[in-house]
Amino acid sequence: MEKNRKSSWIRKVLIGLAILTVIAAGAFFWYVNDYYQATADAVEALQSDGSVTITETDDAITFVPNGENPEEGIIFYPGGKVEAEAYAPLLRSLAEADLLVIVAKMPFHLAVFDADAAEAIMAQEESVQDWYLAGHSLGGVMASSFAADQSDEVAGLIFLAAYPSGDLTAAPFPVLSIYGSEDEVLSRESYEEAQEKLPGDYTEIELVGGNHAQFGDYGTQEGDGTASITAEQQQQQAVEAITAFIENNRQQ
Repeated sequence: MEKNRKSSWIRKVLIGLAILTVIAAGAFFWYVNDYYQATADAVEALQSDGSVTITETDDAITFVPNGENPEEGIIFYPGGKVEAEAYAPLLRSLAEADLLVIVAKMPFHLAVFDADAAEAIMAQEESVQDWYLAGHSLGGVMASSFAADQSDEVAGLIFLAAYPSGDLTAAPFPVLSIYGSEDEVLSRESYEEAQEKLPGDYTEIELVGGNHAQFGDYGTQEGDGTASITAEQQQQQAVEAITAFIENNRQQ
């Protein structure tokens, strides 16, 4: 009798664990499948033309300036739960400035699942001499994690509405931090605290009128502030800041 009771209790526990596992798995897949998708403008920006050739694989999208053999490249990590394609207008503009630009497609649209995505990209593009890591929001946090671990392979780090996950005060590369004045997704308290983890000579640029979502083209983001400039204007200002940052680093 005692043995039967014990067996029955074990069965109930196992059934309960199985149910909890199914519920947790279902909640996870519901969460990761509720993501921000690229707008029609972003999809249109993925078309190759006379200035930029765009190729896409299961792991990344590459923007190559036509007629150029860039020695400088940018590896971009998308924001959390944002489709990589949503950054096509921004990244295309960077490629038009004669930079090789590659955006990593993250598992479940979350860079935390592949913080080292840049490693494989660097290995495939041997012609690039100087690699810049860049990322938006959560993507920027994870890009900083890779840069900290592989500092000898990184020429610079670029944050878009993001901040570092660890201490970069002794980083051998320059850092650029860009954010919009109307960004209400980025925690200003966390952002300010994290600035103490950056090199003392890092560059910070506030885009007046910009918000969180307009670094990409994926529509309105929940909790974000209302921008007083267009996405095109915000992205153009970001491109100007990034290219100036790279040009300055090139001259040093």
